[in-house]
This record gives sequence, structure tokens and C-alpha cells, in this order.
Amino acid sequence: MENFNLKHSKTTLVKMHNLVFLTQTDTTIGFVSQNAEKLTTIKQRPPHKHYIKAVNSLKTLQTFTRIPKVHKNRVRRSQKSTFIFPNTYSYRRIHNQNHLYLLDRLKWAYTTSANLSNHHYDAQFAKENANVIIEPLVQNNQASSIYKLGKRHIKRIR
Repeated sequence: MENFNLKHSKTTLVKMHNLVFLTQTDTTIGFVSQNAEKLTTIKQRPPHKHYIKAVNSLKTLQTFTRIPKVHKNRVRRSQKSTFIFPNTYSYRRIHNQNHLYLLDRLKWAYTTSANLSNHHYDAQFAKENANVIIEPLVQNNQASSIYKLGKRHIKRIR
């Protein structure tokens, strides 16, 4: 575990890409990283499952996928909502200021709950498996809403 200050030079930012952060996300306590393999190993999750990619802005989101024209306003205005795009990948635009502070430095990151796959949250497990802990950590069980976007239609998943 290392002490970490988000106000640092670009050389430290390169190092951030391989770290796993334990932080209060916009919905719950979770792991945030740009390294999907590390998250898969920690969570003991099947490697074929995709992670939600949290982005700091619509501009960043548009570097990964095209937002269907009919859904642009919905995606732009959404709060605590995850969208599965026609390319089968899921994205969530972050508005929460504390979570956004980290994402502004990373631009994007994979995000997942801080627990073993199909288990409940365990603070001991989460702290042991994170490289960096960003406090305060407040337990909140409200998961994001998930919508599957088609070229014209939308379907609520969760």
C-alpha cells in the first residue's frame, strides 16, 4: 500500500495506469483501474466478462464509441446510469465530484464493486487487494441503472 496524492507530475500518472484504487464511486465502494486483468484476478471473475468503463466526459466517451443520435440527450443528462452500447461494451459517465477527481486524471477506468464475484462486500478483502485506498469509504448499496441502447430503441436491464 502506498500513500498517494492525486496532484502530481506526468511521470506519476504513467504509474497510475497499473494501480487498483479502492474508492467511493458514484454508486458504491468499488475498485477502479485501467488494468482489466488485475481486476479479473482480484475478483476471481471469468475473463470473458466485460467491465463497465467509467469516463470523465462525453468527449472521452466518444473516443470509444458512437452514441446513437436518438440517445445523445439521454446519455448526456443521465445520473448514475450505465449504458450498454450497440458495440456490446458498457459505459457510465461520472458526475460525482469526488469520483470525478480521480477520473479527470485517468480520463477513463474500468469500475467494479469491491468484492469477490458473486459475494457481498467485505472491507478486509477490499483493502487487502487495493494498491491505493482513497477515503472516505461510505457503504451504499445503490447500484446504477443499466440500459441497453439499440440504434433506435432502449431496454432497461436493471
